[in-house]
Amino acid sequence: MASDSLWDVVIVGGGPAGLTAALVLGRARRKVALIDEGQPRNQVAKQSHGFLSRDGMTQSAFYKVNHTQLEAYKNVSCIRSHVDHVQRDQYIFVTLTRSNEKIRSRKIIFASGLKDQLPPIPGLQEAYGKSIFPCPYCDGWELQEKPLAIFANGKHMYGYIQQIYQWSKDLIVFTNGPTCMTDIEWAALEKRRIKVIEKPIKQLRIKIGGKLASVIVEGDQSVPRTAGFIQDTGAIQACLLPTQLGVHLNEKGCYETNRHGQTTCKGLYIIGDAQAYFSGLLGAAADGYEAGVQINRELVLEEWDRCSN
Repeated sequence: MASDSLWDVVIVGGGPAGLTAALVLGRARRKVALIDEGQPRNQVAKQSHGFLSRDGMTQSAFYKVNHTQLEAYKNVSCIRSHVDHVQRDQYIFVTLTRSNEKIRSRKIIFASGLKDQLPPIPGLQEAYGKSIFPCPYCDGWELQEKPLAIFANGKHMYGYIQQIYQWSKDLIVFTNGPTCMTDIEWAALEKRRIKVIEKPIKQLRIKIGGKLASVIVEGDQSVPRTAGFIQDTGAIQACLLPTQLGVHLNEKGCYETNRHGQTTCKGLYIIGDAQAYFSGLLGAAADGYEAGVQINRELVLEEWDRCSN
């Protein structure tokens, strides 16, 4: 790839947010380089849900159809690589990849997402994405009315339990240590027969295929459960390059953005989970659409003004 050519937009990350932005900008006749290393956050999940026209589709099929549709736009190039460095040279962004591409662009989008760092509970990694999930909107339908475990603690635990209760009334909460719910919250859970076990979790007993069988807590007590939800996956930013360009992280560990993913660094946008913690497939795609439209509008006005001078 020629280092002296100037691209309109570089997109870092090829999940739903990055792919949608590439599609919108490609259809706007923009020259776009989409750089993705092929390690999506949701690769552990068997299927995608909640995305109209793609509900129940496998992860591999989801990404295959998206890339197939992008092939119709010859002005969009998909590069399988990792971005090692990005710098700003006046009004131009210079992106360096691990495969030695040097790409100059007028705008740049980070749709790099998050990566999960699960608690060190034996068996959890094996079950994650197969019978234990973070989002009930993505996977609650398949687990409705089943005996579920909820792995949660902290100030947002009670609200998380309330959400899961919509999909199943057979709930047991495992806090892996003392919790600090109010008396009113304790009473509300007791009224609904939701048991809370504060004992430390020793391990999860997993059957073939990553299916949860039971939760083993301190004292070797075995609590049968068939599936579950986990509130905190320990997600952190998959890419910290925007911080080197002056974009700050908020108290949740997400990048600070304004409307349409704009940041304090002019020309740099951040969309999807990287700025929302968890946006879901459809929410991430919506971010990509909005950012694509906004960036094209900026480029149109810049070109219009240049012709007027």
